[in-house]
Amino acid sequence: MPVVRLPGESSTNGRPHVFDGRMPAAAGDLRVEAHGIAPVPEGNRYGGPGRLFTVWFAPNLTMTGVFTGTTGVALGLGFGAALAAVVLGTLVGAAPTAYLGTWGSQTGTGQLPLARLAFGRAVALPAVLQWLSSVAWDALIGLFGGDALARLCGCPFWLGVLTMMLGQAALGVLGYEAIHRLQIVMTFVLGAAFGLIAWRLLDGAHPVAAGTAHGADQVGAFVLTSTIALSLTLSWAPYASDFSRYLPRATSRPHMFWYTLLGLTVSFVAVQALGLLGASVLTDQTARGVQELLGGGAVAAFGLLAVALAAVCSNAMNDYSGSLALQTLGVRLLRPAAAVLAAVLGFPLVLWMHDADTTARFQNVLLFVGYWIPGFVAIVIVNWRARVRARKGAPIDLAAEEAEVVGAAGQGGRDGSAGRGKSARCRFAWPSSAAFVGAFAAAVPFMNTTLYEGPAASALNGADLSFYVAFLVAVAVYAPLRLRPRA
Repeated sequence: MPVVRLPGESSTNGRPHVFDGRMPAAAGDLRVEAHGIAPVPEGNRYGGPGRLFTVWFAPNLTMTGVFTGTTGVALGLGFGAALAAVVLGTLVGAAPTAYLGTWGSQTGTGQLPLARLAFGRAVALPAVLQWLSSVAWDALIGLFGGDALARLCGCPFWLGVLTMMLGQAALGVLGYEAIHRLQIVMTFVLGAAFGLIAWRLLDGAHPVAAGTAHGADQVGAFVLTSTIALSLTLSWAPYASDFSRYLPRATSRPHMFWYTLLGLTVSFVAVQALGLLGASVLTDQTARGVQELLGGGAVAAFGLLAVALAAVCSNAMNDYSGSLALQTLGVRLLRPAAAVLAAVLGFPLVLWMHDADTTARFQNVLLFVGYWIPGFVAIVIVNWRARVRARKGAPIDLAAEEAEVVGAAGQGGRDGSAGRGKSARCRFAWPSSAAFVGAFAAAVPFMNTTLYEGPAASALNGADLSFYVAFLVAVAVYAPLRLRPRA
């Protein structure tokens, strides 16, 4: 098996480097994947674009999405207006995520490792944010999965959460192929469970036809609801190519894009529509609401089990991508061990969120873990498009291009020139860092959470435009610096 190493990395005492390791050999190979952030060689690629639908569909059928859907009604919107906001925000966030996912087959590399092409060694900033975000998402999703398991088994909440997180950690350790295979199965299991919940909601729940917000307040509530929906789909963007990196280079990119977009959009719109439909029943006690809605007995037990399994499947992806982000930081920890670490750290955060005002803490964590992502997405897309244009259709030489950007002064580029490595780092790294920080700073006045409402958001009647502002500012700052002629 050929071993592909990152620029500047080598094996130690004849043993494979910690970033390399065993890869799945084919679909159905469920042995532990030890392979970390090193690019997947072409000879080890397999699979087709259709598996991207299930891997992006099943993990979003969680009560986290359902609960998020209830916020539109809580903000004063009627069912129709809230659903329109959800659809709009979901599509806007899903499109860049689907586009980034097409890079996996071209490079064999995960999303955060690929970001070094834009950030150089400054990738540490988005990498640490991504790692922390994966832990936060463990808590956001584990909050409801743990509650469902506790109700199903009649055990304390903390024990339900602990049991669920042991399951997700085990799946995160097994890695890429185990996650893909389980998501195929869970697409049908969770589809049936949420279909059952939808049927019972349609039978007994009454959607809010007219909201309480009017005029400018209604517009503000619409924008905030849309932004919250956008934050859900866009939150997967830093993970996107992690789950396509084993696909062959020849895989159809349009098919990859549309399968991913469809998986994200259908799942998120469906669960948030359930939240809108059953807002009066579910509130922040979604597991109890499901239990009462399904009427007890075997049907309710199936519903609670599905909620818990959905959390396991989704959080396993958080832990998997979190392990790649941690290695991108330069932490020499085996990928399976890094996945376990993310699950371990998520446990106390779940208990903290459950301890007090769940609604407020949930919304705050949900938005704060996403505010950095629009700037990141803008920067890596501009950088990628610039490289595509420079290559003029030639296949990407990932090792050479990464060496040019990441290579330290004194080590130089691939021609051995120390000056080239230093100039490349200055040319690419500092503009991306400046744009990243500037985009976040520009977004602050437009943020709206229960902890902080920026002056622009307040003037706009609560409308949170921070994601859009961050993206546009990052493009405006980074593109002229990245595309300027070389000295």
